[in-house]
Amino acid sequence: MSQTAVATSTEAAPRMNRRQAAKIKTRGKVMDAARTLFAERGYDAATIRDIARGAGMSTGAVFANFQDKAELFEAVLAEDFGQMLIDFQTGAQTDGSVSERLLATLAAGYRRALDTLPMMQAVIARSWFQSQADNARLRVLTSPLRGLITQILTDGIAQGEVKRDADLGLLTQMIWDSYAANYRFAAYDGWSMDELTPHMARQLSLVLASALSGQPARNVGLSV
Repeated sequence: MSQTAVATSTEAAPRMNRRQAAKIKTRGKVMDAARTLFAERGYDAATIRDIARGAGMSTGAVFANFQDKAELFEAVLAEDFGQMLIDFQTGAQTDGSVSERLLATLAAGYRRALDTLPMMQAVIARSWFQSQADNARLRVLTSPLRGLITQILTDGIAQGEVKRDADLGLLTQMIWDSYAANYRFAAYDGWSMDELTPHMARQLSLVLASALSGQPARNVGLSV
């Protein structure tokens, strides 16, 4: 790249002042420390004081970036779900039937989550006791993930593979509920991809059995 191009690129990029850059760095350090402690101790046992200590700063610095622990936890989740969405999108690009694309998409999500399984354990544990408001916010965070499932089903209708009168909302929710519930097997029973993938494939076959055009859904290939 020429010096002129470098200069143009630099000028086009938005510039942050030192204070803005420091705030972003501080927020990142807090989230990294929080993610570690939520994974190690769970949501309830991870205190703001301990998170601040882990980040090497005061509790005041934490509260300058986050209103409370719930907001901090959701910020960590939003970041993690954002990365999972990228994995979902990659899986959705797989060639094949609706069932095969769905399995590739969900398997891609499992691969990322298994790398950060302690954090997923914290999410699962908190989900058992969270309030209706907390649950509503979690649904907002996972909405893009569920939306991609709906899009794959919609593509199936356009391709004539999924019945036009299929209830896509219900199918999406059933597939998502199965996907999310399977994390308990990974978190508490030690399931790896070798167990999760064929189990999810069987669930997809059952959920889609009445929605696919022509013959009932066959078992999904397990090559992903």
